[in-house]
Amino acid sequence: MAEPGVTFEKIVVETLKYSLVPVVVPELRTITIGGAVSGCSLESMSYKFGGFHDNCLEYEVVTAKGDVLICTPDNAHQLIFQMVHGTFGTLGIITRIKFRLIPAKLFVKVTYEKYTSLEAYKSAIWNHYKERDIDFMDGIIHSPELYVLSAGNFVDVAPYTHSYDYLRIYYLSTAKRREDYLKTEDYFFRYNNGVTNVRPKSLPGRLLFGKIINSTNTLILASKFRRVIPARLFPVTVDTFIPYSRMDEFMDWYIREVNHFPLWCVPYKVVRKYEWLSEDFLSNIDDELFLDIALYGMNKSNPDHYYEIIEKKLMDLYAIKTLISTNFYSKQEFWGIWNKDNYDRVKAQTDPDNIFRNLYDKMCVKR
Repeated sequence: MAEPGVTFEKIVVETLKYSLVPVVVPELRTITIGGAVSGCSLESMSYKFGGFHDNCLEYEVVTAKGDVLICTPDNAHQLIFQMVHGTFGTLGIITRIKFRLIPAKLFVKVTYEKYTSLEAYKSAIWNHYKERDIDFMDGIIHSPELYVLSAGNFVDVAPYTHSYDYLRIYYLSTAKRREDYLKTEDYFFRYNNGVTNVRPKSLPGRLLFGKIINSTNTLILASKFRRVIPARLFPVTVDTFIPYSRMDEFMDWYIREVNHFPLWCVPYKVVRKYEWLSEDFLSNIDDELFLDIALYGMNKSNPDHYYEIIEKKLMDLYAIKTLISTNFYSKQEFWGIWNKDNYDRVKAQTDPDNIFRNLYDKMCVKR
């Protein structure tokens, strides 16, 4: 159990003392556990366990009226428990979180499986998903001709270890290496300097600035100077969740219309029919496995065009995206995906005066 502002870096350091770690550890050191619940974070154990939020047991939630509610999946506040997932703090303030831990070892061995076609890549993902024969699974799609699946396992000993917080760039190593060993903490945060949008990429640049430039510092600087930086200089950043059965159609379209690589691929098990998704939307999805295809670091002179066409294609496929990107949904489109009835029911109980703002207004209305 911990307060929501604690970072995963601190959680991992403390739990590893007891050979335990959270079931799902997001990729950046400074992501907080409260943020992981509100934004539905995932990572390479998600192919077995879903997101971090899927492995939480209890939330203490403070409503806009100041009431303190203890919410669990099976008590009187069970709908609140489910609906705070992915609603970005618009239903209440989480002040305490109880979550699951699992046994861990000192090191992680990663084997890089390389494929030259989407069909072979999908088959490998599906086989690992059904067999549950590895501890971790994610990958990098370097190009339409090179698909890398990173298959990881906890191990007790390692002949060597690498870390990727300074000179080395993790996603580039996946194309070059056959296997790798990392300390467990270094494995969890191997993308901390950026997933596929690492800056600087050159060795001299990383030698000079690699210790001080990471994802957190970049976000802080972008936030401070947001008003003076032209929108076209902000790279396109979007996580898409594609039903496994519709991945071929998505990639055919993506290569024609966007064609930016590399992409991060994180298989994600849907552990329940989520209450925050609309019933109409869920009725069109039979897949138990989704693929989070993350596009980071694409620089174009017209980024809004790409956000908009990706959004529309996802709606065609009954796929979704995280709301942290630029959003163009109309209210009707938005509430065709997210569950307005459940959202309004909880909102009336936890924030009847809309102090925390409406989810659509917060994530889709430009200010």
